[in-house]
Amino acid sequence: MNIALSVNQKDLLEVLLNVAIIRPVFIWGAPGIGKSSIVESFADSLGLPCVSLLGSQLAPEDIIGVPQIIGGKSVFCPPRMIARDEPYCLFLDELNACSQEVQKAFYSLIHDRRVGEYHLPESSIIIGAGNRAQDNAIVKPMSSALINRMFHVELVASHREWLAWAGENGIHPYVVEYINLRPDHLWRQPPKTEEPFSTPRSWHMLSDAIHSYGANLTDSQLEILSHGCLSPQHAVQFRAFVKQVQNRYALSAIINGEQKWPNSPQDRDVLYFLAQSFKAQLIKELPPEKNSISQSTQDLAYRAKTLIKDLANISLEIAQMAVSGDGEDELPGWFLLEVVRDLPRLAVKK
Repeated sequence: MNIALSVNQKDLLEVLLNVAIIRPVFIWGAPGIGKSSIVESFADSLGLPCVSLLGSQLAPEDIIGVPQIIGGKSVFCPPRMIARDEPYCLFLDELNACSQEVQKAFYSLIHDRRVGEYHLPESSIIIGAGNRAQDNAIVKPMSSALINRMFHVELVASHREWLAWAGENGIHPYVVEYINLRPDHLWRQPPKTEEPFSTPRSWHMLSDAIHSYGANLTDSQLEILSHGCLSPQHAVQFRAFVKQVQNRYALSAIINGEQKWPNSPQDRDVLYFLAQSFKAQLIKELPPEKNSISQSTQDLAYRAKTLIKDLANISLEIAQMAVSGDGEDELPGWFLLEVVRDLPRLAVKK
């Protein structure tokens, strides 16, 4: 599905409040970013029960019901889960994972709010949701007739909104602090291989697991938990972050000159994480053009070059990683030129 604009959680709630009450809405989005929980919270805010149907597990008769002979005529009796007397929110999860026959069974329900002779109670709401083709999930082409019966919106993960939610829902402090430091790790595009990947849902799972183990969680146990929930690279860095916290290393203290880079072999994973975080902060703080640099940013750039030199003396490989980029995650060109001029051995041949 091609949608020109995406929305965050706040915008989606406004769409649901203003559109879903008059027209069916379909929410597109990657697995694990909170589509289901948003719909459930929305229904709860309106005082409506939320009835969820999982499209990938439905057959046509689960929607239209089965025929019954009444007065010598056959009448289709819709299932009790749908045929309710009071208004409710009908959530059609994984709607685009249905077979074509099941999709056709939804036509009258979505467009006319009717199944056979049964009509949904006044003020009922219909919301659908599904993954996108690029998410490597179970997705079937949605017929144009079904697409045209619904309002479409695409949800993306927002670290600010997730952190606000996490602070109110008991997410483990390690997870909250890590996402606050590395918001780009909240969500990762689903991989083409069969492996865990980072989403708001998987970070929630990791938080629950850490809470379950309690205060006596060992480093090896944390390694198992993080690799069981997160993208491999994120799992390694999260484990290093926790170790950094426990060892009282702080990136801000290193930048301010109050601490030095950890240089013992057993802290190499911590050093790697701190270097990655250092790079992310420089990308955030340093402007693309040098002519727009402020005095405080100029001081940061000067201090950063000293820190990169110190980092290279400990590990040239990690220092090279801190200044390299992949096109989307790069330091400003003017800063890289100054760094390579002062430290030519950091130039990495691609």
